[in-house]
Amino acid sequence: MKKILTLLAVSSFTTLNIYASEIEQNEMHEAEKSGFYVAIKAITTLGDSIEEEGSTLEGDTGVGIGVDLGYELAYGFSVEVDGTYVSNTVTETLATGESEDFSASYITSSFDIAYKYPVTHTVGLVAKCGYEYEIEKVDDLGIDNSETGFVFAGAVEYEVSEHMALLGEYEYTTIEGPRGNSIFAGLVYSF
Repeated sequence: MKKILTLLAVSSFTTLNIYASEIEQNEMHEAEKSGFYVAIKAITTLGDSIEEEGSTLEGDTGVGIGVDLGYELAYGFSVEVDGTYVSNTVTETLATGESEDFSASYITSSFDIAYKYPVTHTVGLVAKCGYEYEIEKVDDLGIDNSETGFVFAGAVEYEVSEHMALLGEYEYTTIEGPRGNSIFAGLVYSF
């Protein structure tokens, strides 16, 4: 019994020392970072449908790319400026039942406030909200609109090295249109 208690005590002491050492190393690495970061993201939009002057516009799944430029403030908060480009196909269905497909493109920019909650040393949960500006173009339909609205997002970051993390994100937008909400996957680099 004494051997088991001794083994448990030594094991607990060793585990605590390793854990404390990891915390100390992470704090040292965090101090070396400037606070600035950039995220490069691939985008899939989910599409949506809207009623517009006697017809329905329905967007299919779109693809694109995005960039976030951010700065980490205190206590897990960050500010970001984001930009995306997405293209998809929009189907216009008339009241008569006739339909036709058109190419569409969307350029968005937003200003976001984000909060990152560290679940472990390598995994963080991120919540974002922001104000977005979107330009929608469907040339063959003569659509060249710009709208503003709010965006809300939830994300998971997985740190793979001192300066890099993988990112998965879902974004909801209040802007109504064929683009719809978005799913992002990307890489975050912290300077």
